[in-house]
Amino acid sequence: MNSIETERSPLLVIGGTTEGRVACEVSDAAGTTFYYSTKTDGQKVQSANGERLTGGLDAEAMSALIREKGIQLLVDAAHPFATLVHRNIGRAVSETGIPVIRYERTFPPEDTRLRYFDSFDDLDRFLRKAKPRRLLSLAGVSSISRLEPLMEETEVFVRIMHRPDSLGIVAQNRFPTDHLSFYDEGETDEALFRRIHPDFIVTKESGETGGFCEKTEAARALGIPVLVLRRPPLPYSPDKIVSGPHGLRRAIEKLLPSFFELKTGFTTGSCATAATVAALLFLTKEQAVTEAPFDLPDGEPMSMPVSSVFLNPDGSVTAAVVKDAGDDADVTDGTEICSTVRLTAAHSGVRFLQGEGVGVVTLPGLGIEIGGPAINPTPRRMIVHEVRKLLPVGGIDVTISIPCGAELAPKTFNPKLGVTGGISVVGTSGIIYPYSLKGWVDSIRKEIAVARALGMELLVLNSGAKSERFVKKLFPDLSPQSFVQYGNFIGETIKMGADEGFPEIALVLMIGKAVKLAEGELDTHSHKTTMHHAFLVRVAEDTGCALETIEKIKGITMARELWSLVPEHERAFFVRIASLCHEVCAPLLPGGKLRIFLIDDQGELRAKA
Repeated sequence: MNSIETERSPLLVIGGTTEGRVACEVSDAAGTTFYYSTKTDGQKVQSANGERLTGGLDAEAMSALIREKGIQLLVDAAHPFATLVHRNIGRAVSETGIPVIRYERTFPPEDTRLRYFDSFDDLDRFLRKAKPRRLLSLAGVSSISRLEPLMEETEVFVRIMHRPDSLGIVAQNRFPTDHLSFYDEGETDEALFRRIHPDFIVTKESGETGGFCEKTEAARALGIPVLVLRRPPLPYSPDKIVSGPHGLRRAIEKLLPSFFELKTGFTTGSCATAATVAALLFLTKEQAVTEAPFDLPDGEPMSMPVSSVFLNPDGSVTAAVVKDAGDDADVTDGTEICSTVRLTAAHSGVRFLQGEGVGVVTLPGLGIEIGGPAINPTPRRMIVHEVRKLLPVGGIDVTISIPCGAELAPKTFNPKLGVTGGISVVGTSGIIYPYSLKGWVDSIRKEIAVARALGMELLVLNSGAKSERFVKKLFPDLSPQSFVQYGNFIGETIKMGADEGFPEIALVLMIGKAVKLAEGELDTHSHKTTMHHAFLVRVAEDTGCALETIEKIKGITMARELWSLVPEHERAFFVRIASLCHEVCAPLLPGGKLRIFLIDDQGELRAKA
């Protein structure tokens, strides 16, 4: 890990966990100095802008480090059971007065089929009464000393990480090595449980990244009772608790505004989802929340401020949030997004209705029924997901409205897409990254510089969060820093990759951007370029498409319609699109190798060049 000097304020991450590694990746994207502290150097973390600090820090040493380095924000990404570390963090931030973000794991709800204990003492009392013949501990190397008093009557097995510090603790406690197994040996939970066949399994409430669900499900399948040590409460009150990379970045943007040049925002779909949650909480639980929780499409929990919640005369409830688009030049930034929810016996599902300012779909291609409200598929799934968490069964009508939507519609691309009377509720990732600003190009440049500084040979360029999830399946062995989102700046991004000396670039395209790029448009933003039917017709004619197919192409409103209307035996059309994209982009990477991958909306590879 290297350090890059900057005038902007530094950040300190206390890590050593999966969350710590993710915090490094998020912080690295800012292109400014930050510090990553771990007790040992066992965890391998790649970073171009972070300085690695190794060695345990007590409260006094941590306070001294904060003052010495001028730290203005601390991210606590330590293990949930690292009680001493959390206590030292609490004392240090209290003494220095800086804010702290707790990067917490996601924990499943307590399972009534498991037995939970608040402390090792409680667990010890239970085990002394139960007197198991065999016991398997998945609670880490620290459990060895706590279970030692039981070893006279119980055969104890422990699974640990194969690290020098862990082996030192094993030797210190004189624990029999033939009763050890290691996480990195590749043995599955089920195979381990079958081999040892314990009377009880002891584990910690380690969360999703700690494999808690996988361990407990494997044990239950074999009929082995599981004893769970609850995670201890934090000994301090963090300024913000987050459970994922998007939430961490937004928390850093708020608490240390100078760290990232550009601020992210929420999509209209996220706003509509948050408003729906707020309205439904009031309708079903009479809770008037000021902050509505919801999940992003990738499952990361988020929350959003609620501006108002009120009961309507007909018994429905309306809630509103104000859209924060960050630094993106979004016409809906600062607008009010409303959701009205009403229980109904007329149907048993979740029905979406058109409210004021939301457009009506009049043409095919958007993945929404013609005549229905212009609420895109991803926001619909987000809303249904939240509704069914709060109301598992029963019929409900959800009406999304955007009071100023009709006035804003002409400023969007909606009229050309056949959306009339208002705007669309959109968003594929739930988060807005400010692609349209010059500063975003600078942030792309920083990401590319980070990837090259880390020695990456292959740069994989993709359009955004949705396509990146697909693309990582095509390149499963690449480091996360190898993947860079170009947004709409395809030409600029390839040039930056060439300037950094990348010998190979893979450009992954979805059909909407591909058809614009194939015609020579290196900036594919919808406000600057449009899909030209005449060009698509020429490609169809050149590749031997039937007249019936060509006529259908003339009438499309969205490029994604091409996937369904071009038959399988005419797929040379898509190969030609990919080849034209290669012809347009290859000159931008002189001396390097450029590969084009064209994927569909489900992430399936359809053509290469």
